[in-house]
Amino acid sequence: MSQLSSQHKPQESYSCESRRDESIAEQLSPLQQQKLRTILECGLPHVAQPYLAIAEKILATEAQVLSQIEYWQTDGLVKRFGLVVKHRQLGYKANAMVVWNIPDEKVSSVAAMFSSCSEVSLCYRRPRRLPHWPYNLFCMIHGTERSIVLAQIEAMVEKFSLQNIEKDILFSFKAYKQQGARYGKKGLTNG
Repeated sequence: MSQLSSQHKPQESYSCESRRDESIAEQLSPLQQQKLRTILECGLPHVAQPYLAIAEKILATEAQVLSQIEYWQTDGLVKRFGLVVKHRQLGYKANAMVVWNIPDEKVSSVAAMFSSCSEVSLCYRRPRRLPHWPYNLFCMIHGTERSIVLAQIEAMVEKFSLQNIEKDILFSFKAYKQQGARYGKKGLTNG
């Protein structure tokens, strides 16, 4: 039982958001935050409990690491977590970016249809760059052989009745280094 009466208890006069900000700031030091950003830039460790492994490396708890990442997501520093698949190592050597000239009023519905296809790994809208680039919807398709990718594209055209839609198929010839996000110059803290 508390020996302070209710009139002697300290009153908190700040909002939940400011308490949350202060709580996060107290949880990880700037050095721990920098170490966490550096680790996240390299990707999660390939272990059963990656956040616990990270916590051990930066001398923190798993809850602190998860809380800091959640804060960065809320704050906008971390937009999303994603998986970088090295598809060539899995035997997918034919990769095509298909660019489409979709009527503006149909872009969202066509994008939803493309996104439902298992062969489509990315699908996103981009602004047209007229007069030379009329394409506004891009989708990436991977296959083990070029002929397979072309057949998949043709099947999508048939399935979604896109025979009269202008498109171009851009096959990649070189694999560039894939990596996750970078959160700032080494030695600087951003958040």
